[in-house]
Amino acid sequence: MIRFENVGLRYGLGREVLSDLSFEVHPKSFQFLTGPSGAGKTSLLRLMLMSIRPTRGLVHVFGREASTIRPQQMPIVRRKIGVVFQDFRLLNHLTTFENVALPLQVRGKLEADYRQDVKDLLDWVGLGHRMHVLPPVLSGGEKQRAAIARALIDQPDILLADEPTGNVDPPLAARLLRLFIELHRSGTSVVIATHDLGLMDQFDARRLVLNSGRLQIYE
Repeated sequence: MIRFENVGLRYGLGREVLSDLSFEVHPKSFQFLTGPSGAGKTSLLRLMLMSIRPTRGLVHVFGREASTIRPQQMPIVRRKIGVVFQDFRLLNHLTTFENVALPLQVRGKLEADYRQDVKDLLDWVGLGHRMHVLPPVLSGGEKQRAAIARALIDQPDILLADEPTGNVDPPLAARLLRLFIELHRSGTSVVIATHDLGLMDQFDARRLVLNSGRLQIYE
């Protein structure tokens, strides 16, 4: 699904922030991406999403080398990738329902065709009673769940989550992890970037550990 071959990344003329990364993310797999702050977790997720390109090496996404994907093809490929950002990126002028439905609306789908799917997903993440409120009214945990629902609404093949439990208390973090586990069991590959060892210990999964820009893998 995603394959890195000897990938290195540097910003500008600085030292490499990622060096000699070679690994694969398989279909229907679950892995944690971890490491200390500044280890390069977010940069690695951005490479997977193809929002940045490596300085050297090759990144293959869904069987295609990322640098060969034309700009007009990129939105089609990215529809297969759901992303949960640290800062949520909800639009404050749209309701929870409208934020979650936005990927479908952008694709030109009619609300009559997706309304029930959005409602069902909001119920699944525990926000069915908050679907008509605006993001400023939501708590941090509710915003996080809305962002997760938006990432899932288009049924991605892989979900990339950047510190998805960083802004919530431990009980809610455990609940969010259960959502990701259920998603994985439904067939979606999941990559969760986190430094929360307690969270990772709740689920026996592969660990991609970054340290000083280099990767170790624990199966």
